[in-house]
Amino acid sequence: MNPKLFWLITAIVLVLFAQAQAQQPKKITRIGWLAGNLPYGQKSRIEVFRQALRELGYTEGRDVIIEARYNQGKLDQLPELAAELVRLDVDLIVSIGTQASQASQASTKTIPIVATGGDLVTSGLVASLAHPGGNVTGLANLTFELAPKRLELLKETVPNLSHIAVLWSPDTRNSAQGLPETEAAARSFGIKVQSINVKVPDDLQRAFSVMRKEPVGAFILLRSPLILSQLKRIVEFEAQNRLPAMYDDRAFPEGGGLMSYGTLLDDLDRRLAIYVDKIIKGAKPSDLPVEQPTKFELVINLKTAKQIGLTIPPNVLARADRVVK
Repeated sequence: MNPKLFWLITAIVLVLFAQAQAQQPKKITRIGWLAGNLPYGQKSRIEVFRQALRELGYTEGRDVIIEARYNQGKLDQLPELAAELVRLDVDLIVSIGTQASQASQASTKTIPIVATGGDLVTSGLVASLAHPGGNVTGLANLTFELAPKRLELLKETVPNLSHIAVLWSPDTRNSAQGLPETEAAARSFGIKVQSINVKVPDDLQRAFSVMRKEPVGAFILLRSPLILSQLKRIVEFEAQNRLPAMYDDRAFPEGGGLMSYGTLLDDLDRRLAIYVDKIIKGAKPSDLPVEQPTKFELVINLKTAKQIGLTIPPNVLARADRVVK
């Protein structure tokens, strides 16, 4: 064959191949997002995740579609919502919280799941942090492990503190594990603990009555989906009774509570996007080690402090990562 004719045919074939490739529709990745629905916090979390995806080069509607489902704080809705995402044939699921992650895992053993939760190993989501071993990987969200730091900050904020109430949910692993950790930390500071368990929303009224009768100088909340769903009632009680409170989720000071100390959620949600990016590009969850947080945040609501008649000590205020005014 004439060399010129050969190269001409080759060039035509390459052009036609490139055109055919360009005409093929690009696959859009469908991402399921399963979480609670709170007055504060959850909306900003998914927006941080979306922004991180944009920074990684993804355009929503062109490259990815996010199917978000929220359980309105009702745990019994999680299995059906997870099953709904599976029926929508999503390519992967991002689950916020241990219960949402467990519901997602129960719904599928094949769809990759990027999970967050207090302890992904003891909750049965992964075999180990280094080798998850199944279709779940993600990021741990330290909760009860930070109990000593929360007590330290609360004690510095309320120097004469000698008696606190601890609200917790026995049906939630992280909340239940947080109780002995908090009690041990309180003993080290010479603080007496009034333990109050909250299983259903009506239990909150009983908890409020106990805190009014007992000589508690502050209270600590150990997070659970139920307790988070009652955010408004809890911060209203705090303000009306001028009783300082320490939380483990920034949603509370953002919603009117006094202060919180916990994992820096913005960093965690950006990391979720990185995991999603790796899975879209072909990585398997079983090969992606679970990460633990290294960044934490102290959030203080100065408006609430003024409302309850509390002056935040300068040394505590100076350590705040965010101040709500």
